[in-house]
Amino acid sequence: MSGKAVLATLKSGAPPAPLTFLGGRARALAQYLALPAAGLAIWQTASTLGYIAPYALPSPWLILRTGVESVADFSLPRDILVSVGRVVGGFILAALTALALGIVTALSTRFETYTRCLFQVLKPIPPIAWIPIAILWLGIGESSKLFIIFIGAFFPVFINTVSGIRHIDPRYVEVARVLEIPYGKFVKTVVLPGALPVILSGLRIGLNNAWICVVAAEMIAATSGIGYLLMDGRQLAQPDKVILAMLVVGVIGKITDDLVARLETGLVRW
Repeated sequence: MSGKAVLATLKSGAPPAPLTFLGGRARALAQYLALPAAGLAIWQTASTLGYIAPYALPSPWLILRTGVESVADFSLPRDILVSVGRVVGGFILAALTALALGIVTALSTRFETYTRCLFQVLKPIPPIAWIPIAILWLGIGESSKLFIIFIGAFFPVFINTVSGIRHIDPRYVEVARVLEIPYGKFVKTVVLPGALPVILSGLRIGLNNAWICVVAAEMIAATSGIGYLLMDGRQLAQPDKVILAMLVVGVIGKITDDLVARLETGLVRW
């Protein structure tokens, strides 16, 4: 909106439209952050006026101060790095395995016949339910945590890979058969590009599940990580530390999801 238009609006006495003075990108950012900012303002005001008990829900200012102190002594960055490393390791292993098995399952009727029952039985089991057996099998070291993350991230990627391949436009498959394209080239040039949008959606869901699983695993058997930070805050009756850990997971999860979304936009421009 130009300066003349703003002056005309003010002279007319009509109230300007919300965020009229901002440019397109600034207005979009303001709208994007409006609800979280309003929520934080109400939360802080209610805490300041004493409507919310500090032991039940600390104020945003107290949580921010706890976060600054945790960054200053490097405890929070250390826990973040540990959790990110676990998520990356478990997720990459799950994604590669799920992609390979998903492609084979979608393209081989015989393989699906042999494995369908096993996958259908394992799929509904929550990843958290695997924690006790993972500790029994692998101990409380890194292996058990990577195993839980693997379980949580595997099935979304696997299911979406199979679904994406089976919903490829049949015309592309027929053209490949007519041209007698070699099998390897067929998978590379027809199967994977055709299923890529659905596969990337599965990767985003799997990555979100990986963060859920790493926090759950670290809460039960860990001496570092965001889940350990959350559990430590509970044991020490420090709700500010608990909520700080929750917010850190949410922010990092959003950042990683946005990164995959950008990757998706770049890879599937069509």
